[in-house]
Amino acid sequence: MDAMRAELRDEEGLTRKFWGKLRRVGGKIPFAEDLVAAFYCATDPSTPNRVRLVLLGAVAYFLLPTDAVADFLPLIGFADDAAVLAAAITQVAGSITDEHRARAKDALKTD
Repeated sequence: MDAMRAELRDEEGLTRKFWGKLRRVGGKIPFAEDLVAAFYCATDPSTPNRVRLVLLGAVAYFLLPTDAVADFLPLIGFADDAAVLAAAITQVAGSITDEHRARAKDALKTD
């Protein structure tokens, strides 16, 4: 929990780590588009603070090098990340806009 709090305090570092890890593992995770849309929503200044915190928590969990299931394990390594992201998105689904989703699609095309 302390590691997640530290990640959330450094939004610029969080952004850098997010894109770095996504470039490394993006092709291995089927939920990449949802993850990027959640990231764009979380970093959108017009997003309510409660929604931002929920989504940033899910993004920070994705970035943690050690979590419930090690990410290097084939097939199941990102299952916990997907579950945390799905739970977060379920809580704030109405806040992730079509614009966030379109930006996510564009970002994944170019990266």
